[in-house]
Amino acid sequence: MLKLRGAKIFSALDMRWDVPKTAFHTKYRLFETKVMPFGLTNAPAYFQHWVNSIFHDMLDASIVIYLDNILIFSKNEEEHTQHVEEVLKCLQDNQLFCKASKCFFHRQELSYLGIRVLVDGFLLDPIKIQAVQEWPAPTNRKELQSFLGLAKFLHRFAKDFSKIAQPLNNLISPSADWKWNNCEQESFEELKRVITEAPVLAHADPSRTYYLETDPSGTAMGAVLSQRQEDGRLHPVSFMSESFKGVELNWDTHDKELHAIIRALEFWRIYLEGTNEPIIVFTDHRNLKYWQTNTTFNRRHARWHLLLAGYNFRIHYRPGKQSNKPNALSRFSDHLDIPPGEQIMLPVEIFANAAYIDTESHLQTLIEGALDKDKDLEEILHYFQVKQENAGITLWRTFKDYHMEAGLLFYQNKIVVPNDEDIKLRLLYLHHNNPIAGHPGRQRTLELVTQHYWWPGMRSYVYNHVDSCEECQRA
Repeated sequence: MLKLRGAKIFSALDMRWDVPKTAFHTKYRLFETKVMPFGLTNAPAYFQHWVNSIFHDMLDASIVIYLDNILIFSKNEEEHTQHVEEVLKCLQDNQLFCKASKCFFHRQELSYLGIRVLVDGFLLDPIKIQAVQEWPAPTNRKELQSFLGLAKFLHRFAKDFSKIAQPLNNLISPSADWKWNNCEQESFEELKRVITEAPVLAHADPSRTYYLETDPSGTAMGAVLSQRQEDGRLHPVSFMSESFKGVELNWDTHDKELHAIIRALEFWRIYLEGTNEPIIVFTDHRNLKYWQTNTTFNRRHARWHLLLAGYNFRIHYRPGKQSNKPNALSRFSDHLDIPPGEQIMLPVEIFANAAYIDTESHLQTLIEGALDKDKDLEEILHYFQVKQENAGITLWRTFKDYHMEAGLLFYQNKIVVPNDEDIKLRLLYLHHNNPIAGHPGRQRTLELVTQHYWWPGMRSYVYNHVDSCEECQRA
């Protein structure tokens, strides 16, 4: 469909079926197959390869072909007449015939493969919309699979498809018990609504700036790719939606927001890779704006950083209440202009590296002063301060993973934190509650703390702190 940008005139041809060629004779009568039988199942692939070869001079330049469906497109009437004549001559030379009742010539809009092709973009075929509107509520798993099969064919036009369809997708699994309650009915009706109210998708224009907006939630993510048209407003080029799977469901908000951006860039790679103008990425997660300038990553973030290096983009923060996603992205006429400028929710000083270093230094001073007060550390401190040279082999084996440096006790090159509740809370505030940390999840918080610190039982201590965090519970 990317090839249709700039086309003004369209024609559609539908080649005639050859069902009679599958006929076979029995003692009762002649029979014809309704689907491709054994021995002929490769016919569609071979036929597609064949028509591509006979139309190779025009393919993607003036025609698009899918099996027996041909779409001819041109920028003006004169060119279109010539293109139609060339296609018809090629069909005649190769003894291919079309069904006249399904052929349409010199139209400014027409239906092709279930999509209404317009001069300005694409729209769902009214026949498909009517089929969705009239679809009754499923009564079993097979009927639900049929409905979702049709709906997923149209998901490119529906915002947040995976989020809305999640309760229905849960019923598809053979291990799930069939139950159709209010939740499933509401999901079914909402899915029908977003499909029947699907907007016009504009043609992608590589010379214009792309605007990408993502919207992850607990179980799924959605995204919309837009461009500013002649009317000065943003209009959608395409929608995408995916469910989070496996361990992705346990990621914290920061990782889900970042993963949504990466999946959207990969999904629209044909549009977004190698753009001249930077892609504007809108996010309502403030810390993502500073992610590109970080120098320390875990392994997953390092992989993501390499993936994002192939795209020219800028992250713009936009508060969630300014996005108006449910309304602004679900109807063609409701698209809003880009808000005029960014709002700084937190002072810039909070994100300065110097503030982070000062906090670390202060904590290490507190740790050094509290070591002598921890009775559990008396023996090991005494070993290093008095008896290290005369200690026996038993003590050496016991404390071989410890060492002292600059007044601090280290265990396997990590600073030992004494049994001081105030110091532990300060450490967790720095790595979890602090605005620069962004309230990461349990595992991520543990990773941040264990990079430089250690104390016995720290895993359960960190997990309990994150689970009891009021801000995380409210979010």
